[in-house]
Amino acid sequence: MAQSTPLTPVNHDRDSAGMTYVYPVVSRRAGGVSVGVNLNPNNACNWACVYCQVPNLVRGTAPEIDLAQLEAELRAMLDDILHGDFMQTRVPEGARRLNDIALSGNGEPTSAKAFPQVIELIGRVMADFELVGKIKLVLITNGSLVDRPRVQDGLGKMTALNGEVWFKFDSATAAGMRSINQTRISPDKQFERLAVAARLCPTWLQTCVFALDGAPLSDAEQAAYLAAVARIRQQAIPVRGVLLYGLARPSMQPQASRLSALPAEWLEAFAEKIRVAGLPVKLAP
Repeated sequence: MAQSTPLTPVNHDRDSAGMTYVYPVVSRRAGGVSVGVNLNPNNACNWACVYCQVPNLVRGTAPEIDLAQLEAELRAMLDDILHGDFMQTRVPEGARRLNDIALSGNGEPTSAKAFPQVIELIGRVMADFELVGKIKLVLITNGSLVDRPRVQDGLGKMTALNGEVWFKFDSATAAGMRSINQTRISPDKQFERLAVAARLCPTWLQTCVFALDGAPLSDAEQAAYLAAVARIRQQAIPVRGVLLYGLARPSMQPQASRLSALPAEWLEAFAEKIRVAGLPVKLAP
């Protein structure tokens, strides 16, 4: 494996291990080492979020997955982390623990036709390394395909593997989703998908906030978001809470110059509003 450069929370280079599907990161949200599984090496996604750090992003879906190669790469990476010198040579002191395996990468992972087979594969590897119940299996998703049976099949399988869904939820308005995520999906339809995901697998909302053209999230956008949080509580949808974070790495999208980070005080204030509305918040800068 091509491993020489020390990892940092701002370096999420998908090519750092010289592999097609598997890459290691130090996750600021996870607080340790996360083994990433990239099912979109073609840089294709059905959304195009303005803050996305993937270069050369294109609209599309995941390619066919070489399951044998994915399994070999995952086994090699875990062996290096657990039995090699990976932690000592690549990871800063204080972050030298394996926290999770995360399906994220360069596009929407659930667009892979083999998504449930990938979950089965990961579960088999986790069992062989005696990791089931010791680390998490995280799916970072925009949630747009959760109503598809194969995706629901995969989510059900994740639950037995200490699975957790991080469901993208940047805006609760149609205008906000068009502006931020560049999708015309109905917020109500997305809310339905959230409910499905949360009832199949432990689920957190994942929300990125930032200033656009120097202006933070508008009062109307904040109100709509908080109303959605209240609706989650009212309908007893078992969402665990909100992963709230700002810009940590530069966007690689055409809108990058229009984005800027919000002050920590703004993030804290919005986090408190969400807590008052009824959900716990984990805050990352």
